[in-house]
Amino acid sequence: MQKNLTYKISTLAGIAIVMANMIGTGVFTSLGFQLKEMQNPISILTLWILGGVLALSGAFSYAEVGTYIRKSGGEYAFLSEIYHPIVGYLSGWISLTVGFAAPIALAAIAFTEYFQFGGFSTKWSSVLIVAVITFIHTKNLRTSSRFQIISTLFKILVTLAIILSGLVMTSDTNISLEITPDYYREIKSGAFAISLIYVTYSYSGWNAAAYITEEFETPRKSLPIALVGGTLIVTFLYTLLQFVFLKHVPIAELTDQIEVGAIATEKMFGESISKFFSIVISILLISSISAMVWVGPRVTSSMANQHRLWHYFKTAKNKIPQRALWLQFAISFILIATGSFEQIMIYCGVLLTLSTMLVVYAVFILRFKNKDKKTDTYRSPLFPLFQILYLVLSSWMIIYTITNHPYETTIGLLNLLIGMITYYISRRLTNAKSIKE
Repeated sequence: MQKNLTYKISTLAGIAIVMANMIGTGVFTSLGFQLKEMQNPISILTLWILGGVLALSGAFSYAEVGTYIRKSGGEYAFLSEIYHPIVGYLSGWISLTVGFAAPIALAAIAFTEYFQFGGFSTKWSSVLIVAVITFIHTKNLRTSSRFQIISTLFKILVTLAIILSGLVMTSDTNISLEITPDYYREIKSGAFAISLIYVTYSYSGWNAAAYITEEFETPRKSLPIALVGGTLIVTFLYTLLQFVFLKHVPIAELTDQIEVGAIATEKMFGESISKFFSIVISILLISSISAMVWVGPRVTSSMANQHRLWHYFKTAKNKIPQRALWLQFAISFILIATGSFEQIMIYCGVLLTLSTMLVVYAVFILRFKNKDKKTDTYRSPLFPLFQILYLVLSSWMIIYTITNHPYETTIGLLNLLIGMITYYISRRLTNAKSIKE
């Protein structure tokens, strides 16, 4: 028998994809937005810990659903099978239009903010870096896997260097970790809920491995380890990193600032060394861009296999969705050229949260459906604790976001309406082809 020479990725590569998707723009930029409404350091740290618990709750749920269905495509594959094809299609539409293209655009913008390309335009520099990384991922799966592991390892080492340095070094800034009445007031406020949207955006990517389930050597083993293990490590790093930022920089100097990482490293190491760290932080974002560029087109190619409207973007013979890669690049280009940093963050955050909530709820459906059957799927611990926690907190965030950011949420709803229109167009094309045949 001839040996199957199709390249499959390892568990380590899966962990690298999850961590690379998670550690990116948000952790180095979103703190400034949170401090606009909240000033208590303990409130901020609670926010990041809660964001990690929320991400971990999602990871447990995705691991169970993903080892049951075992198809690449993430929410598109899961929701199409568990609910209805139109539900899966709309989640795939969200991933196609903003789910990956928007975070790629944000990471590229942040990259050029940290790494100034002389007199070049920030927008054009952002477009160029996304184009180069997209080209790398059009080669083959082995190249993508190696590039991702190396870039993610570099990212983790640098993040650890900043954290350890910040913990050891003394600071003139007095950070109080005392729990006061202001703490309870802040964590019950609408500002806390809105800030949690920013934090969940920073944690977004915990589900990345679910989009490439079929590319693992052993999906049953690798998927849960990649999702849960990667999320746990990132939660620990995130919380410590925010503590370091707050320890070394006065809150007033961080409020409403995007380049939080650069400001903090300048306080810690001085101006000359901070310029070096700004370059290093920008390089870290390459790993994030790379992971999202790799994963996103797998959703489009999965849709292309079942929906005639997207047939042009089917995976090529070398198992690489090259056309879908360049489609994603085109959407990222449009978002870079037209969207503001904060608007894109809120816009894609609400839509992605809605999709993930449906997957988490699907755990209840699968448990009920298979209550009298023995399955070899991963089982989420302490069921239904983590699922209820995820659904309740996510609903809370969405309600406050709709109330406080009606413009961005309206755009999100319009995007879903357009997606529904394309679904019925695709169905008509499929039916027309069937009649001809």
